[in-house]
Amino acid sequence: MQGYCMKCRTKREMKDARAITMKNGRPATQGICPVCSTKMFKIGKS
Repeated sequence: MQGYCMKCRTKREMKDARAITMKNGRPATQGICPVCSTKMFKIGKS
C-alpha cells in the first residue's frame, strides 16, 4: 500500500504496513518508509 512520506516528500510503498485504529477511533494504516525509515500513515480503511 502506498503512503506519503513527510521526510522524502514523495509517495512510496510502505514496508511492514499494518492496520491500526487511531485514538479518535478512525482506521488507518501505519508503515515504514523503505528509503529513510520514517513512520508513514495513510488515514482510512486499508
